Amino acid sequence: MGELMDFWSAFQAIILGIVEGLTEFLPISSTGHQIIVADLIDFGGERAMAFNIIIQLGAILAVVWEFRSKIFEVVFGLSSQPRARRFTANLLIAFLPAVVLGVLFADLIHEYLFNPITVAVALVVGGFIMLWAERRDHRIEVDHVDDMRWSHALKVGLVQCLAMIPGTSRSGSTIIGGLLFGLSRKAATEFSFFLAMPTMVGAAVYSGYKYRDLFQPADLPVFAIGFVVSFIFAMIAVRALLKFIANHSYAVFAWYRIAFGLLILATWQFGWVDWATAHG
Repeated sequence: MGELMDFWSAFQAIILGIVEGLTEFLPISSTGHQIIVADLIDFGGERAMAFNIIIQLGAILAVVWEFRSKIFEVVFGLSSQPRARRFTANLLIAFLPAVVLGVLFADLIHEYLFNPITVAVALVVGGFIMLWAERRDHRIEVDHVDDMRWSHALKVGLVQCLAMIPGTSRSGSTIIGGLLFGLSRKAATEFSFFLAMPTMVGAAVYSGYKYRDLFQPADLPVFAIGFVVSFIFAMIAVRALLKFIANHSYAVFAWYRIAFGLLILATWQFGWVDWATAHG
């Protein structure tokens, strides 16, 4: 029985690692998918909270690795290059709103909004906003992330706060917000990736310290599996997205969000899945 339970735990870790890796940087809400998939495979409770922190770190490490040359360029250019200093200042400006609101409201949001129905509604609403944002005329003021002004960074940082509502999507908020505020599709996507680094690491450190008692040595093998799987699939997703947006709009992600959200609402409405007892 113990071996069977271990196999099942490893299987759950692989599934959730894949979900996290594939969805974290696509504008379709990783938290939303995690809540729904975890509910379906019955992976919940305090252990799941600790596990989510670990797999998010796996996903963010993939982005750090993918953009390592830009990170080194900025770090080593801080003392001599105004461009590197401006980029760093913009990241800090965009990062601050999420820090303030996260510390103030994270627990309340987790308690009341972390459920599949909230996720489904946010997926659908966010999908329609994405379609609207893509269909309006784009006035591009900023073609490259290095050309952003502090005002662009602040606006993107403020819309990132919307992603505290599960199902909204952190990358979706920052990318679509960037498009609305005059960033090119490439600049908006890349800035979203860079902004994810301090935001997600900060959230993981904050949550990791707060819930440090939930980390048990016995869970280490399962957590390690989730971490590695999340890293691999996040790498695949980031590279695929950067290639995809070179000649495509985000409309396909919008339609996916709408279809997925409506499917969840339909299963709830017709009683096919008892989402009411969901655990976030």
